[in-house]
Amino acid sequence: MNRILRKSAALAGFSTAILAVAPSCTKDLDRTPTYDLTTDAVYKNFAGYQAVAAKVYSGFAVTGPNGPDATSGDVLGIDQGTSDYIRQLWSAQELTTDEAVIAWSDPGVQDWHNMNWTSNGVFIQGLYSRILYEITLCNGFLAEATDAKIASRGLSATETQQVQAFRSEVRFLRALAYYHALDLYGNVPFPTEADQIGGTTPPRRIARADLFAYIETELKAIETTLVAPGQNQYGRADQGAAWMLLARLYLNAKTYTGAARYADCATYSKKVIDSNAYGLATRYTNLFRADNNRNATSSTGKPEIIFPIVYDGKLTQTYGGTTFLTHAAVSGTADANWKPSRYGIGGGWGGIRTTHRLYDLFPDTVADSRGKFQTAGQTLDITSQTDFKYGYVPIKYRNLTSTGVAGSDPTFVDTDFPMFRLADAYLMYAEAALNGGGDQTLAVTYMNLVRRRAYQGSAAGDVTLATMTSDPYFILNERARELHWEGTRRSDLIRFDRFVGSSVSATSYTWPWKGGVMAGTTVPAYRALLPIPTSDLSVNPNLTQNPGY
Repeated sequence: MNRILRKSAALAGFSTAILAVAPSCTKDLDRTPTYDLTTDAVYKNFAGYQAVAAKVYSGFAVTGPNGPDATSGDVLGIDQGTSDYIRQLWSAQELTTDEAVIAWSDPGVQDWHNMNWTSNGVFIQGLYSRILYEITLCNGFLAEATDAKIASRGLSATETQQVQAFRSEVRFLRALAYYHALDLYGNVPFPTEADQIGGTTPPRRIARADLFAYIETELKAIETTLVAPGQNQYGRADQGAAWMLLARLYLNAKTYTGAARYADCATYSKKVIDSNAYGLATRYTNLFRADNNRNATSSTGKPEIIFPIVYDGKLTQTYGGTTFLTHAAVSGTADANWKPSRYGIGGGWGGIRTTHRLYDLFPDTVADSRGKFQTAGQTLDITSQTDFKYGYVPIKYRNLTSTGVAGSDPTFVDTDFPMFRLADAYLMYAEAALNGGGDQTLAVTYMNLVRRRAYQGSAAGDVTLATMTSDPYFILNERARELHWEGTRRSDLIRFDRFVGSSVSATSYTWPWKGGVMAGTTVPAYRALLPIPTSDLSVNPNLTQNPGY
């Protein structure tokens, strides 16, 4: 029986020794788990439901049931450390943009920034498979968590209520995974709990606009059944998480469906804000430290992080997640300019940096606490992608606590990944309002709350409505200043028509090595979506390749 461990602070009340009912796939980049036990044996009591729910949560954080150094994980055909959900998602959302380049030359890794990926690429397949594997885990749980099946297993009234709460959370997690599929791949396979896992009939295809509607319906269906904002155990989904996902869905609605939904984005952003369950952390840097589960809080003690992916240096060891984000941003050589101990780690991997486009957004890197870069020993210009010394490095994630104490392990990082946080709710409301979906005066107030925290309490960074409206890319740039390296940049650039295509705004905005050219070049519009992997097209006749591939 396979076991993994979860961070106890994140899932207190869940079993810490987790039964992995979906240990690993038997085919290359398969998404269908094979079971060690029958469902009746796994779900025979409340502990079984707890264990599987924990496995579903851990699917976003760890790569398999046998630890980080096992020869294989949940998804085969890709290096296990690389296959981590957050590492794959981050790479697709950041390495494809002006916010990140990577020095490594592993097959396929440079394709992200050069924007020349193919439907046979290992990372295209790995991310797709990781997302659908997570959906499969969710479907497996939900198929066994119907009211009828819960009743048949003799759970107490209290246990029944808890399993029903898990059910709502798992529906949220499935909606989150489907959102990533919607954003990245568009038209994808659509299995639900009604489909037989491992059956002979391949999943049907769902069009992008229909998947948007499905995610919206799911989130609204669980809106009242999730725990109130800020009232669930840390690391578990609550209403605030669902509202944030709805707001982000609506923010990008025009991309996904052709119709803008800015008023709805403003409504759900404001639900998060008005819940009064969250507060801006007093220090921006605390959001990305090893104790951000405790100390990324406001002056009133309210957390800023609404929904994290939880990592622990001892209990959720992986070479993905924040372990990747911390180590890969530190030089792997004995350069005197770099001290891994400043990041709470034993050594660096010499991988990820940024382009001048991000650095240029911080005209005052002293006053703005978000604009911290390692520049010593680095050059701003990137004349070579595969040499780490070319490109400044944002100082973002560290395996140090807010008081400077190193994390529990020098290799595996304790820092949690902030999937959703309050500052983004403020920024989404501001963008929606500037597009006619909300109160513009309130938008300025929200924007200045974020900026004043960035300027360490000073009004020096305050802006006016005129400032925000005079530059059509002000919000886009502010999102980069606040949210860089948090996995939103690709989606943001697409929404502002600065990612791909031949429009004036798209062709006028390039960055180093965009399109594989050192000075940057225009990229065809079809690159706004990733291709459906050839491996899945070959076995599922219901699927259709995205245009251009």
